[in-house]
Amino acid sequence: MGTVTIGVSIAVPEPHGSRLQQLRAGFGDAAAHGIPTHVTLLPPTEVDDADLPAIEAHLTEVAAAGRPFPMRLSGTGTFRPLSPVVFVQVAEGGEACTRLQKQVRDASGPVARELQFPYHPHVTVAHGIDEAAMDRAYEELADYEAEWPCTGFALYEQGADGVWRKLREFPFGSTVVPPQASAPGNRGSLRAG
Repeated sequence: MGTVTIGVSIAVPEPHGSRLQQLRAGFGDAAAHGIPTHVTLLPPTEVDDADLPAIEAHLTEVAAAGRPFPMRLSGTGTFRPLSPVVFVQVAEGGEACTRLQKQVRDASGPVARELQFPYHPHVTVAHGIDEAAMDRAYEELADYEAEWPCTGFALYEQGADGVWRKLREFPFGSTVVPPQASAPGNRGSLRAG
């Protein structure tokens, strides 16, 4: 029996996901093309591959109890100087993400774990690159806006090549999506500022 590195996240859908991934690569983040654009629910976690069926069963239960919710990204933030990360902020949907990640990591479940930092839902757009490039990412995406209905999450595995690949999607148990909150601006684009 071997081990695998998994993660659970909410994918940022198209066209937003590819756009943010291209921007991340353009800022000089070499890992950009190996990491689908996402909001993390379970950070990289090493597990026995024999535990994957139990993990999938657990995630199926979490998703079945979940309900779709509006997600909205707006503007940038950073974890610097604590961690070399610039991100796009989750302006709506953060509370639902926080609930989900607690359920995924529940102490009674197969992927119970403590976090290195307090949970803060976000979409990384620069990680571990030089300070000037981090500043550029922070400034260029300051007016970024995107929104979509979040209808589930997915399980990913990191390959030996460092690339994260989706293993399975977990749709929520209800198809009813609450209406988006009204916010100004052109969704999913960089606004001239």
